[in-house]
Amino acid sequence: MGLVTGACFAKLGNTVICTDSDKTKIKALKKGDVPIYEPMLKGIIRKYRRMKRLIFVDTIEEAIKSAKVIFICVGTPSRENGEADLSNIEKVCHEIARHMHSYKLIVEKSTVPVQTGEWVKDTIRFFRKKKVKFDIACNPEFLREGSAIKDFMRPDRVVIGVETKKAKKLMLKLYKPLKAPMSITTIKGAEIVKHAANAFLATKISFINEISNICEATGADVVEVARGIGMDKRISENFFNAGIGFGGSCFPKDVDAFIHICDKLGHPFRLLEDVKRINIQQKHVFIDKIRRSLNGKIKGKKICVLGLSFKPDTDDMRNAPSLDIIKKLLNEKAVVKAYDPQAMEKAGEELGDKRVKFCEDAYSAARGCDCLAIVTEWNEFKKINLKKIKKLLKRPVIVDGRNIYDPAVMKKSGFMYTGIGRRI
Repeated sequence: MGLVTGACFAKLGNTVICTDSDKTKIKALKKGDVPIYEPMLKGIIRKYRRMKRLIFVDTIEEAIKSAKVIFICVGTPSRENGEADLSNIEKVCHEIARHMHSYKLIVEKSTVPVQTGEWVKDTIRFFRKKKVKFDIACNPEFLREGSAIKDFMRPDRVVIGVETKKAKKLMLKLYKPLKAPMSITTIKGAEIVKHAANAFLATKISFINEISNICEATGADVVEVARGIGMDKRISENFFNAGIGFGGSCFPKDVDAFIHICDKLGHPFRLLEDVKRINIQQKHVFIDKIRRSLNGKIKGKKICVLGLSFKPDTDDMRNAPSLDIIKKLLNEKAVVKAYDPQAMEKAGEELGDKRVKFCEDAYSAARGCDCLAIVTEWNEFKKINLKKIKKLLKRPVIVDGRNIYDPAVMKKSGFMYTGIGRRI
């Protein structure tokens, strides 16, 4: 999020100075290397580095020296109880307070619990030197991994939470080139918008996953049902794809954090608790489908897992469903072969299990396997040569956790095919 934000603000004509606590990342970026995979990002970074509109430095002191607007884009991971860990925010606030010598607008870009803005303001006020003036704002991001550049440059809306006219004027000037709809609110309002938006989208996903289970129990097809529901303009088809549940750095973390916030406020969010439960349940549903497709026995079977990142067009493995699925398969003594177009290195680091064989392509991963499991819906898998896959598999069994294939076509092609909530 921070790297995309910096790159896109440079593209809009600003001079952007970026820093990070991970000095190896800064060293790589100074050389023009990009440590994450995101479509179009590398080209933008290299272009605006050459133009000296995008600069990478080693310290916060150096980064904020000439800056008027400071975006805080650090991680806010979940603690064991679901609460957002704000220690990174606190460290950055201390550094900003120590080193700012002129007016700054300090913007929460990281996803934070409501009322964090007050805490940030108090922290900076306490540690600042010489009573330097500053403002606080909240500007939550709504970037989807895999389409983050597009989402930044053509947003549905820009949400800005401010307290002063000066802060509002600065933020509107910064975003003016986008010509996007603006939602101006209080800082607390903007903080809630972010959590509430992600909670609602997560709810849509868990809702359609529960509908998929009802479809399977009745012989209906969830794709047809979702289409019929989504044609209602009040609902829409977005985020209505049944599957193995959501992952990534946002939805799981934000659902946990919002549940914790509501508990703390004395208003338990029971609906969101069920959203979380259903999302966990879907991975068990998927494993059960694999087990049934193998006549009730996973032990000793060779299983091909296609897709490791939590979604296509990214190498992000944070909360990726593939991790839990592979661990469960290994616990049941399966042999796992895996392939992903971008995420295999990171998946290997996350899993830390030499029993998983990572393959050079989907075909080598499928060779000799008793079952092929689709876990991430990469376009590469949608265009795969199914005739070749069928010959390579020991048994023509496909369990599709993302419903990327047509059950009727798969059946006609001779596969024993299982989707999520699909009518065979």
